[in-house]
Amino acid sequence: MSRTEAPPLPEPLRVPVADSHTHLDMQDATVEEGLARAAAVNVTTVIQVGCDVAGSRWAAETAAAHANVHAAVALHPNEAPRIVHGDPDGRSRQGAREGGGQAALHEALAEIDALAALDHVRGVGETGLDCFRTGPEGMAAQEESFRAHIEIAKRHGKALVIHDREAHADVLRILADAGAPERTVFHCYSGDADMARICADAGYFMSFAGNVTFKNAQPLRDALAVAPMELVLVETDAPFLTPAPYRGRPNAPYLIPVTLRAMAEVKGVDEDTLASAVSENTARAFDY
Repeated sequence: MSRTEAPPLPEPLRVPVADSHTHLDMQDATVEEGLARAAAVNVTTVIQVGCDVAGSRWAAETAAAHANVHAAVALHPNEAPRIVHGDPDGRSRQGAREGGGQAALHEALAEIDALAALDHVRGVGETGLDCFRTGPEGMAAQEESFRAHIEIAKRHGKALVIHDREAHADVLRILADAGAPERTVFHCYSGDADMARICADAGYFMSFAGNVTFKNAQPLRDALAVAPMELVLVETDAPFLTPAPYRGRPNAPYLIPVTLRAMAEVKGVDEDTLASAVSENTARAFDY
């Protein structure tokens, strides 16, 4: 089986659900093809997430053109330091670029702010902290950007979508310090059961991706087991994090049923019960 070959369509869900976090602009199919495939398995809504100014504009335009697509807009945590300090290796989709300093970051944040005001933009994110790809020299730019996104989300009454990679304590600290928006979503939840209890106490939504199915992901399954049903979402983060048994092959919203069924097993409930909860939770999280 080729690593580049798309996995087959799973058995459709009986209850329609939403993919709470996807990147249609990074997938091989057209938007229309991707949405049709998702609808065929009863994944009827997607949240399209921007990671930079261009991607956030695209997310907003795509949501405006499709009733079942909602947008989230942001500078990804790794994007902020690249804007400030430059990206000589061209690791992001923009390729190599010079640093523009604080002024360039503020200009980019102003654009995210303007997009966040649009009605079909339902979230501000993915924002947060990433200690995996960004070294210590970029953390100040990340934190400044994160705090600005929190403020934008609160001002526009939008959900905050968090990217937290190897930065749990700092993310929780900044949320507590800045005051989290009313609706906060930990995208691709990556903490353990103890952190899930902290998030639950704060009322933060936890969105689980295909990596919850990976063999080495027992701490994630333990977190899911203790996460309250009313705070659980499901996502693909496509084209990344394809669930087992298709790990390493391209992910897309139509594979949500594979992850949701694995999650239902962990929660000890039937898939319809979990799908109904997830559907309601996603609509509540993103206020649609």
